[in-house]
Amino acid sequence: MTTIGAIEAGGTKFVLALAAGDGAVLEHARIPTRAPGDTLPEMAAWFEAAAARHGRIGAFGIGSFGPIGLDPAAAGFATFSTTPKPGWRGASFAEALARFQAPLALETDVNAAVLGEWLAGAGRGCGSLAYTTIGTGIGSGVLKNGKVLSGWSHYESGHLLVRRDPALDPFAGVCPFHGDCLEGLTSGPAIAARWGHDLSSASPDQIALIAGYAAQAAAALVLLHRPERMIFGGGVMKAPGMIEEVRARTRAALAGYIAEWDEDLSSRIVLPALGDDAGITGAIELGRRALETTP
Repeated sequence: MTTIGAIEAGGTKFVLALAAGDGAVLEHARIPTRAPGDTLPEMAAWFEAAAARHGRIGAFGIGSFGPIGLDPAAAGFATFSTTPKPGWRGASFAEALARFQAPLALETDVNAAVLGEWLAGAGRGCGSLAYTTIGTGIGSGVLKNGKVLSGWSHYESGHLLVRRDPALDPFAGVCPFHGDCLEGLTSGPAIAARWGHDLSSASPDQIALIAGYAAQAAAALVLLHRPERMIFGGGVMKAPGMIEEVRARTRAALAGYIAEWDEDLSSRIVLPALGDDAGITGAIELGRRALETTP
């Protein structure tokens, strides 16, 4: 049997799966994200053992943190570039998986998540969909008619420059590139650096502040892409009251300009239906599509 290897590569863990040609999961595992010299060989060894049990891997689907090269024709394909994750710049999935001689279908982790939610989660039935994760990092994926969109490379919504009122929020941000961009103000590390705790013990004012920044990103996505629905996932979005604040503040930020978004947004801005399985579901689909088109 020819199988599919799937990888969701995150900042804290790698989720691995081996699937049949129709996408059904045969085996799965999680390994902690450490230095690439430790993580990538462990990943490859797991696939080698799983393939010995179930059949040759015909293609890999990968959803990964980044920035990472997505163009198969470019020299830096599947190689990390300016990632802020220490030690990972220059690490390569192409090199780590070369022994399998199988094509790689690669997207960012959030692009894999938007594909997964469109297939089997909160985005089913949507012609256009956006997914934003707010956690250790921030990123957005946009999908139209089942195809993930990108430009020269993947989108970087985490580094959108947002409005910050220094009187309301004197925190200067943690982004090493931009300081008070969206990720510098709103990510999990930014929240911990600002207040010394995560949002599980936050005050209503703290929830409102973070939701306001997330809503600025949501409004930008509406204006740029006009999705039918937006999904907001990640650890920060699990805070009590966060999704409701994001809805209210997105509507206020748009100020009635987009008629379809000037209403109750409970069906427009939603949480993931697949939870932590969205990314690996999308990665399996990326691999399935690659396998389908491989001669």
